[in-house]
Amino acid sequence: MIVPQTDPKASYLEHRKEIDEAIRRVMEGGWYILGEEVRAFEEEFARYLGVRHAVGVASGTDAVEIALRWCGVREGDVVFTVSHTATATVAAIRRAGAIPAFVDIDSRTYTMDPESLMRSLKALRGERPRAVLPVHLYGHPAPMPEIMEVARRYSLFVIEDCAQAHGASFQGKKVGGWGDMAAFSFYPTKNLGAFGDGGMVVTSDPERAEMSKLLREYGWRERYVSHLEGMNSRLDEIQAAILRVKLRYLDEENERRRRLASLYDQLLGTSGLIIPKSHPQAFHVYHQYVIRTPKREELREYLKGRGISTGIHYPRPVHLQPAYEGGLIPGGGLPRTEEIFREILSLPLFPQMGEEAVRYVTEAIRKWQGDSPQS
Repeated sequence: MIVPQTDPKASYLEHRKEIDEAIRRVMEGGWYILGEEVRAFEEEFARYLGVRHAVGVASGTDAVEIALRWCGVREGDVVFTVSHTATATVAAIRRAGAIPAFVDIDSRTYTMDPESLMRSLKALRGERPRAVLPVHLYGHPAPMPEIMEVARRYSLFVIEDCAQAHGASFQGKKVGGWGDMAAFSFYPTKNLGAFGDGGMVVTSDPERAEMSKLLREYGWRERYVSHLEGMNSRLDEIQAAILRVKLRYLDEENERRRRLASLYDQLLGTSGLIIPKSHPQAFHVYHQYVIRTPKREELREYLKGRGISTGIHYPRPVHLQPAYEGGLIPGGGLPRTEEIFREILSLPLFPQMGEEAVRYVTEAIRKWQGDSPQS
């Protein structure tokens, strides 16, 4: 059996008729950027999240940058985030002119630890803190009530990075609705993925939404007249039309992910591997199913030899990457972040995968353990 780690094409094949019709509608309509499809998708996605406004942009990275710029981030300001995340999170902070300050994570959920955030804020000396940027990682929401409490105590903006958590919730409230603003990515492998790039800024504040629209298109209120220095970050009509189709199936496909993850839990529960753990108040949507083992590379090669692809999300924390070594670590270190990155392994998981593939993967892991008694 060949088992890919993820398979965006499978999503297309499942919804081909509706997606092809949506693309044809756009092509025949003759309007290809920021038109009716984008406006409709913005309304539908905002309604799905339970927020008032959504603004389509070109990527999740742009969405984070635009949200930060609305917050008035300027050169030298400090934005608190995690180092165990996609590089895009920190790239957006730097593009906005801010300095990232890295906070440690919870070792079970891999999301921002509120106590580490508090320690980091207390340890800051001389810098200007401006915002907190928690990341809802692997489909698991960060503990937003505690993060919001800490941020409000220090009068900081909160911007949620929701790129991996479409449909996830904490205490029954969807991610994207907790902070002042939030950013989503529609990269093809996401739970809600386009067939190109795309992103969304969401908020319930009409002023923030209007400013986001100005920032995404050169600061224009009327065409060709810039009222502020904006950027070019526009969501294509074709991608919006595709996402409108896929949004209708998001909850159903998240439930499939959860069922597959539950089967993994059942079959790997006594394996000795560290398997994902959820906060009791979290609704996890399993963008990734991430296990841990100190013999990761051996297991990865073994699975590869049996047609099973895996991923590493992510092979090196951002603060240990050459481009971002200048970030602040005001809390005295990131021990949990630096403990896990050598052990994490993302097993195959996508809605169209099927239980047979999960059983094949777990049987291969069991055979590897039998061949490797010290695992």
